Amino acid sequence: MPQTKLQNVVYTIIMALIMVYGMICYNVALNTGGVTNATFAMALHELPIMAPIAAILEFFLVEKLATRLAFTVVRPTDRPQVITYAISTMIVCLMCPTMSLIATLLFKVPSFGTWVQTWGLNMPMALIWQLLFAGPLTRLIFRNLFRGQLSAAAAEHTEH
Repeated sequence: MPQTKLQNVVYTIIMALIMVYGMICYNVALNTGGVTNATFAMALHELPIMAPIAAILEFFLVEKLATRLAFTVVRPTDRPQVITYAISTMIVCLMCPTMSLIATLLFKVPSFGTWVQTWGLNMPMALIWQLLFAGPLTRLIFRNLFRGQLSAAAAEHTEH
C-alpha cells in the first residue's frame, strides 16, 4: 500500500482509472442494451471527464472518511486483508452515490429518481468490481511500479 504522498497519488490515479472505466463500460452497456465491442470505445469518451473527478474526490475527501468508517467495523490488529476490504467497501459506499449523482447531472436528464436508479444499479456492480477486480489489479500494478521502494521500506520497517 502507498507509503508516501507521491505513491498515494499514483495509487489513487490507477484506482480511479480502472474503477471508473469499468463502471462507465457497465453504464454504457446498460444504456445500449448490452455489451458489444463498441461499448469499450464508447466508454473512453467519458473517462477523461469522470476519472479526474473520481481521483480528486477520493484523494481529498473519501479516502480519509472511508478509513475512519472502516475502523468502526474493524480493528488495527485485524488481518491487513480484512482492513483493506473494509476500507474498499466504505470507499464504494461513499463514491458510488457521489459518482452516480455526478454522472446523472452530466450525462442524463437529471432528477432525484434518475439519480436513485443510477445509484441502485451501480452499487452492486461497483462493490463487486472493486473487491474482486479493480482493487486487486490496482494493488498488483502498484506493487510492480514501486517494487524496489516498497521492499526497501518493508525491510527498514522490520529492522526497527
